[in-house]
Amino acid sequence: MKDKEKIALFIDADNAPAVKIDIILSELARYGVVNIRKAYGNWKSPCIKPWEDVLHEYAIQPIQQFDLTKGKNATDIALVIDAMDVLYTKDVDTICLVSSDCDFTPLVTRALADGKFVIGFGERKAPSAFVNSCSKFLYLDDMSTEEKPVQIRKPSIKSDTKLMNMLRQAVEASENDEGWAQLGTIGQHISNHASFDPRNYGYKKLSDLFSAIDLFEMKQTHGSSTWIRDKKRAKLVTTV
Repeated sequence: MKDKEKIALFIDADNAPAVKIDIILSELARYGVVNIRKAYGNWKSPCIKPWEDVLHEYAIQPIQQFDLTKGKNATDIALVIDAMDVLYTKDVDTICLVSSDCDFTPLVTRALADGKFVIGFGERKAPSAFVNSCSKFLYLDDMSTEEKPVQIRKPSIKSDTKLMNMLRQAVEASENDEGWAQLGTIGQHISNHASFDPRNYGYKKLSDLFSAIDLFEMKQTHGSSTWIRDKKRAKLVTTV
């Protein structure tokens, strides 16, 4: 039996909501075991009191970092140093960063170059450079412990040119001679090229996202496999 993936969790307490910690750890449990749990901030500041209240409950180690210079965030530097130490001295498979700060983008790219899977959690205000650099990034604004349908961004989803191009390119790269591509292969192709999760668009699964867009056809085979075809390319196939 393969050992579970080892995960190192680094929290920028200055730039992340403590109320979402249960959701974060629940999501990470899908990937493996969170062996390292650290949160960084000036714990004398009342601004991060919500994080202080959950540290012991979730076995998170607080790392104190004083604000030595006004306007300069020493917390980021301390987090990056510890993360690099973990990369070189610990046996971890996944690095998780909880922050909405673009300063961590170089750390993400370095971890990826070292063969690590990088998961990011942050709010919608997180810069796209940080979001796109992660292997997977999830918006905490949209994540809830309640099982209810999410309506975020659904009305304008077809107008999201970047998303439409990404989906079409993934289907095209995975399609057979008739233009059909298996959903699992499409998902794998997307994960190799972009930080993507259908929940960031208001859909629980990739299949739900495709079914909500009338630009694609869907079919089931053998009772389980889902196939997708771009309607525009389907016309080209039938006319050839």
